[in-house]
Amino acid sequence: FCSPCLQECLKPKKPVCGVCRSTLSPGSRALDLEKQIEMTETTCNGCNKKMYLSKMRSHAASCSKYQNYIMEGVKAVTKEPLHNTRNFPNRFTFPCPYCSEKNFDQEGLVEHCKTLHSMDAKQVVCPICASMPWGDPNYRSANFMEHLQRRHRFSYDTFVVCDYDADEDDMMAQVLMRSLRDK
Repeated sequence: FCSPCLQECLKPKKPVCGVCRSTLSPGSRALDLEKQIEMTETTCNGCNKKMYLSKMRSHAASCSKYQNYIMEGVKAVTKEPLHNTRNFPNRFTFPCPYCSEKNFDQEGLVEHCKTLHSMDAKQVVCPICASMPWGDPNYRSANFMEHLQRRHRFSYDTFVVCDYDADEDDMMAQVLMRSLRDK
C-alpha cells in the first residue's frame, strides 16, 4: 500500500483492512511499517522539498507547486485541453464553516470541528461537499458534525484519481501515464 492509503485505513477509531475494509482486531497494527513510514524520506514532486512519508499528504494539500504538478499530469492525459485551471474548485483545502480558520485538508477540518465546534448547532454548508461536482453550495446541513462523521471519514482522493469529472477509461489512462512518467 502507498502511505496515504495505509494511513486512511488506520485513522478511524476502528482501524480497517486496506483490502476488504473489515475491522482489524486490537494489537494487529503493523508498528514496524508505521515506523518505516515515519523514518522514510521522500521528495515532493512539486517543490522538491524533502520530508518523511508520514508528512507527505498534509504537505501535498498545501503545496501549490505539487497541485500544479498534478494538473500537468491531468493535462497530459486528457483528450481535450483543460480550460483555465482557476475555474476548477479547490478540493485540497477547506475553510471551517464555523470560524475564520482556513486551509484545512479534509482530515484536518474533521479534527478541527470535532475539537472546537462539536457543540455548535448552527446549520452550515459543508465546504467539502460544496467543492464536489455533485455538491450544492447552498445546502445547509441540519447536523454538520454528524454529517462530517458519516460522510467524511475518508478522503475522496483516496478513491478517485485527480479528475472528478473524468470517466473510468480516462482515469485508467491517467494512472498508467503517471506511473510510467514517475518511474
